[in-house]
Amino acid sequence: MSMNKNNYHIPAIVTLTVLITCLHFGTMWQISQRVVFEELYYLPLLLGAIHLGLKGSIITWLFVSAAYLPFFFGPWNTNFPELVGRILHLVFTGVFTSFTYYIAERDRKKSRQAEQGRSLATIGQVATVIVHDLKNPLISILGFARRMREGKGDVTQGAQIIEDSALNMQKIVNSVLDFTRPLQLDLKDTDIRKTIRKAIESCQTKADGQRVALKFELSSGPITCAIDSFHLERALVNLIDNAVDASPSDSEINICASVNKSDVLISIKDHGAGMTRETLESLFMPFYTTKSEGTGLGMPISKKVIEAHGGTLCIQSRLGVGTVAEILLPCR
Repeated sequence: MSMNKNNYHIPAIVTLTVLITCLHFGTMWQISQRVVFEELYYLPLLLGAIHLGLKGSIITWLFVSAAYLPFFFGPWNTNFPELVGRILHLVFTGVFTSFTYYIAERDRKKSRQAEQGRSLATIGQVATVIVHDLKNPLISILGFARRMREGKGDVTQGAQIIEDSALNMQKIVNSVLDFTRPLQLDLKDTDIRKTIRKAIESCQTKADGQRVALKFELSSGPITCAIDSFHLERALVNLIDNAVDASPSDSEINICASVNKSDVLISIKDHGAGMTRETLESLFMPFYTTKSEGTGLGMPISKKVIEAHGGTLCIQSRLGVGTVAEILLPCR
């Protein structure tokens, strides 16, 4: 439990205890109401046992008991049964506090164990993805390096394949690092149209190879936003690249950017097969992918980058119609 949260619970416990004590004093001659207010002391005890740990639970019980002690003395406490009832009340509140702390601590331990299990599972998943995706380029590098050493094959071609494989490995490693480490943005006022054009140019070769046309419509005037051009371009490349993969040959992808008073809307629309509901719901889950190749980190990283800019990423898809990715960013 963080200190900030504890700072809210402690005043709440003190306020409740003082209020209940005042109510108790105010109704000390009315037995029925007095009994009700005695039971209300369990509320601050419950808060202390759940939120303040063992030491906090003990201090809370001592504080509540100290507030209750004046009722052992005075003209209203003249018979033995009432005195025994008050003693039993102190005992029961101590038992209640101990039992509640035990239950809360058991649940906290289970939660920590579950979190550790999820962390280990995530680490294992990351390791599996990295090993799987690095295996193929590593095989290519080793194979062509061996052939070049033996003097077989075209050296220029072999060097190019080795370089391409190494760049692919670097891309995979960078994707994992981008996902796991905190994002540091270098925000500068930029005409976002330039960043969109650069992202389109980066995907143009792949689109041409798959006979997919990238059609873009941008505002004629500048669209100035405080952005990190490098990271936002990578996010856009991920989205356009996914649209290219989803598009059939001889189709087109429509990329538009429009601006209103305070926001810019960027839409990337393909005319592919669309996504099932299950795929759409799992789209931003780390390592989830329907492709035979890829880390499954492209969409989570894109979402992370866009939200770091204060924007939102929304994906809409219909089977047999296609998919639209809409990015809303603040601008001026």
